[in-house]
Order: sequence, then C-alpha cells, then structure tokens
Amino acid sequence: MIDIHCHILPGIDDGSGNFTESLLMARQAQMEGIHTIIATPHHQNGRFSNVKTDIIQKTAELNNYLQEEKVDVKILPGQETRIYGELLEDYEAGKIMTLANISNYLFIELPPDHIPDYTHQLCFDLQMKGLTPVIVHPERNAEIIEQPDKLYRLVKNGAATQITAASFAGDFGNKIQRFTFNLIESNLTHFIASDAHDTKKRPFKMEEAYDLLKKKYGTDTVFYFMDNAEVILDGKDIYKEMPERVKRKKILGLF
Repeated sequence: MIDIHCHILPGIDDGSGNFTESLLMARQAQMEGIHTIIATPHHQNGRFSNVKTDIIQKTAELNNYLQEEKVDVKILPGQETRIYGELLEDYEAGKIMTLANISNYLFIELPPDHIPDYTHQLCFDLQMKGLTPVIVHPERNAEIIEQPDKLYRLVKNGAATQITAASFAGDFGNKIQRFTFNLIESNLTHFIASDAHDTKKRPFKMEEAYDLLKKKYGTDTVFYFMDNAEVILDGKDIYKEMPERVKRKKILGLF
C-alpha cells in the first residue's frame, strides 16, 4: 500500500515528536502492508510553517535513519497546506510542494468549520497552472457535511479529494463515517490515506479501512483507490469517475 498523507517527519508539527516515534510509526505502517509514505507536515495552519526545502531535507534524514534501523518503508516529501490567499504565489516562489515533489497534485486543507469564499477561485487558478488541488479530509468539514453540493461543485470543476482511513473505519464517529460512504458512492473522493500522527491516538488504520472498503464496495473500488495513490508516484493523472450530487435523503440520515 501507498499512504499519501502522514505526519511522520519528526519534530516539525503535531505528528511524530522525534526519530524514535517516527521509527515506531514506520514499523506500524510496514505491519499494515504500507511500503511507501508521503510525509505531509502541516504548513500555514496558524501553528506550523514547513517550507519545501526543509521538508525535503527532513525526508532525506528520516529515510537514512529508517535504512539504518532496517525498516523497509520509503518516505517521500509532501505537504499539507492550509488554504490561504497567497498559496499559488508561494508555490511559484518554491515554498510549497506537490505530493512526492514529482506529481501535479497539491494538498489543500480547509478550515474545519467552513469553506473560504475564495476557494473556488484559488482552485481554478491552480488548475490554470497545471496543478490539481486535492482537498484533504472533506468529510470532517462542517460546511461540506451540511452542504455537500459545495464539494460537488469543486470536484466537478476539477478538484480531487482525499478521505481519511480512520473516518471511513468509524473512529471519528458514526456521522462522519456515513458521510465518507456518501462521498464514495457519489464519486466525490479519489484517495484514502491515513493522516496518521502517531501509533496510538491517530494511527494508520489503512489495513482496516481497505478491508472494510472491500467488504462494502468490492475489489474494484479497492483497486481504484490503490491505483490512484500509485499513479501519483509515477507523475501521472489519477482516475476519476463522474461526480454525482449526494442525495438529500442520505444527508438526512446523518442526523
């Protein structure tokens, strides 16, 4: 498996605190069948600032450490950037990076309670530069849960999304889990990733999520999400199904 969203780099955000914790995370990932992780530390979220050059350096240091400890998990550089007005300018200035630093896919984190008014314009501007914005964990955004048509519009206009394995597995509660089901059934999400921060409170949950995915939606859906993670590393375009609006009766079922 490939995990495209993880806070495994030590000591730079609210994920791993040190190399020992990163080692434990990598070992947990390996036990779940994960062989490649894109490290995506927080950037511009009000608490943490991690620019591209620092992330690349930290990724190299962690890879060297894991090799010394004989852990067969490869770490690639990435970034989870909170949406802000100058995001595209900072990308062009070399402060912001795409997933694995070879793809055209760029993580965008929305605030937890709303969608900023300029989101659609920024996504459009990014696409005009040949980038595809990937909205992370939309299932945990309050405004999207209440008004999923807003996510539908973003996806229809070219954005991609990534749901969290723990959300799908039910760790964030029944309502959020059911909403992840809605997003999958409506072709409104394209990746499943861990968003792991540690080995206990915010672990990977990837194996559990994929097992549930296979049971609920079948092998083809499993391959759909796995293949999308893989083509990211090849610098190619992901597969997308035609998005649909989330039916109102499904939303009412959340509450």
